[in-house]
Amino acid sequence: MTEVLAAKAVAACRQHRLSSLVVAGGVGANRRLRERLNEAMAKIGGRVFYPELELCTDNGAMIAFCGAQRLLQGDVPASDRGAFVVRPRWPLDQLSF
Repeated sequence: MTEVLAAKAVAACRQHRLSSLVVAGGVGANRRLRERLNEAMAKIGGRVFYPELELCTDNGAMIAFCGAQRLLQGDVPASDRGAFVVRPRWPLDQLSF
């Protein structure tokens, strides 16, 4: 798993001619991934930046908490409670805020 993530991150940096990579979220706590990214980016003359380990939290927990708060406040129509559509590749131009 760490090999794939590191390879894809470095490939993206190469493709876009970037020498810096920022890693955030829960994945940033993975020590093996940090090692692989540091090694791979060093090979292309790049550098990786990470937050402190205590700041590498799981974003899923934060999103679930926000969703629970919205439900408690009645922000979601009753007909929509418990129903959702999974869209793993949702085009950014179709999002509304």
